[in-house]
Amino acid sequence: MKEIWLEIPANASTSERANMLKLATENSIVTLENNAAVSQQGKLKITVLEKLDPTKIANLKREGKPVALRITISTKEDENIAAKAAELQADYIILNCCDWRVIPLENIIAKTRGKSRLIAEVSNAEEARLSLEALELGTDGVLLKTSDLKELAKTLDIVKKQDPGIEMIPAKVTGIKQISTGARVCVDTCDLMTHGEGILVGCQSAGFFLVEAEVHENPYVQPRPFRVNAGSLSMYTLGPQQNTRYLSELKAGDEVLIVNRKGKVRTTSVGRAKIEMRPLVLIEAEAKEMKIKTILQNAETIHVVTPDSSKPVTEIRPGDEVIVHIAAKGGRHFGVAVPEETVIER
Repeated sequence: MKEIWLEIPANASTSERANMLKLATENSIVTLENNAAVSQQGKLKITVLEKLDPTKIANLKREGKPVALRITISTKEDENIAAKAAELQADYIILNCCDWRVIPLENIIAKTRGKSRLIAEVSNAEEARLSLEALELGTDGVLLKTSDLKELAKTLDIVKKQDPGIEMIPAKVTGIKQISTGARVCVDTCDLMTHGEGILVGCQSAGFFLVEAEVHENPYVQPRPFRVNAGSLSMYTLGPQQNTRYLSELKAGDEVLIVNRKGKVRTTSVGRAKIEMRPLVLIEAEAKEMKIKTILQNAETIHVVTPDSSKPVTEIRPGDEVIVHIAAKGGRHFGVAVPEETVIER
């Protein structure tokens, strides 16, 4: 799970500090002050060292106390110090990369991955995004230095998009029906997907089928692993903040979720969305005593993900198992969940 740490400047006003700490408390944000990082729940206190001290690190580790090294990266030697701290099993390394943000981060991520958690110092949400995506893996978190409540809220949204996953479960197909030709949305993304990955598509905002990207070879069409032939334009898909979007709304630059059968999630951007008239098929399934449906293009290249592999919609039969996501019950207002609202979707 990606982390947010917060350092409030000394010149922040009393009201700014109070508002920042309130949002930090509500969202489990760690605050850094006086060489100690403390969780707002009081469950975690991390000693922050300003220089590498192997003896002190060893003593703190022996006492079972978490320790962090805070270091400014301006030379190759500073990168080596960070790597040394990781070898000494410092729990965290807090990095200030000065003017060069991406390359030093990538170097240190490569050297320390899996040994220590890396926290990048940033001053705004855009710097946070860059750090969290460096070398594809990104840092383990960011230390935001600001008294701007809006900047903290933006950074919080970015970190939430790094959510490690959602629950995916098997559902039993109860019916399949060829229906008339209709408008189908083809979503081309700015990412490459692999077997078992795709986007979530469903007739209901509470139930989604995992439609696989075009990753399979066949004699007639080359694989297009950036593409998901998603389904009827009126279908829902799930967005980065667990909000729903109609497939018809997607356009270049919008964000969508890529999901695999295990529920691992990442966010990508839409490169283009094409709406074309194609034959359609209705698939119905049941999971958690709930009946869900989706309408997809009826073609051999359209696969739904199964527990072990995937299957073309042309070969799906009642009794087959497919992978689905069941969302929280309730209604939605412009895509945002409203759990208290009663909605019946058929």
